[in-house]
Amino acid sequence: MTHATAMGRGRARPRLLDLFSCAGGAGKGYEEAGFEVDGCDLAHRPNYPYPYHRGDALTYLADLIATGRIRRYAFVHASPPCQHGCALTVGTNASQGWGGTHVDLVAPTRALLERAGLPYVIEQPNGRAQIRKDLTLCGEMFGLGVIRHRNFELGRWSIARPAHRPHRGRVRGYRHGRFYDGPYVAAYGNGGGKPTVPELQQAMGITWTDVREELTEAIPPAYTAFIGRAHLATLTDTAGAAA
Repeated sequence: MTHATAMGRGRARPRLLDLFSCAGGAGKGYEEAGFEVDGCDLAHRPNYPYPYHRGDALTYLADLIATGRIRRYAFVHASPPCQHGCALTVGTNASQGWGGTHVDLVAPTRALLERAGLPYVIEQPNGRAQIRKDLTLCGEMFGLGVIRHRNFELGRWSIARPAHRPHRGRVRGYRHGRFYDGPYVAAYGNGGGKPTVPELQQAMGITWTDVREELTEAIPPAYTAFIGRAHLATLTDTAGAAA
């Protein structure tokens, strides 16, 4: 029986592995889409709203594959750290010694996900590590108070790319000593007209953590809710075609 069929009969929700899970922005969206979520993160994440394994995500994934426990999952999401390809660490701030110690985790993450044999998503910000940009999402597509472009590589499945919506204005804050107002807040850093924590929570659609660092690193749940529903729809279509 497929996961889609089981869901249709109310028996079970497919289980998703959320790697490099941070505080659970991605996981929350997948739960809203219809998945049971388990996370894995190297840091202590007391605000993460689902069961999670604390440890190195790639070591954990390799162990799941080696022991066969990966088969409990139907789908994998991974958001490996992106400093390796970040313009701030290898470009404008390279002279300050930033960027030299960051390791590219995208390639080994992809290699392990291919070994796992499951459909997967790898997420990265714009201008960071090189992934296939099979899907690009923006807060304006979901009526959010952030822009927050994110690129997604889709492994072992695909969906149509939605059209990007024009932005309604600027991101609020200071630029080169001048303050600009606009309908979006800047979900990164401090100072320079950056939003308060409550403003960030509202703009991102995240209510379960009030830690600024976790909010500024998070994916808006609306993004992964969209991805999760799209993937479950592919399962439903497959089950219908086989019936």
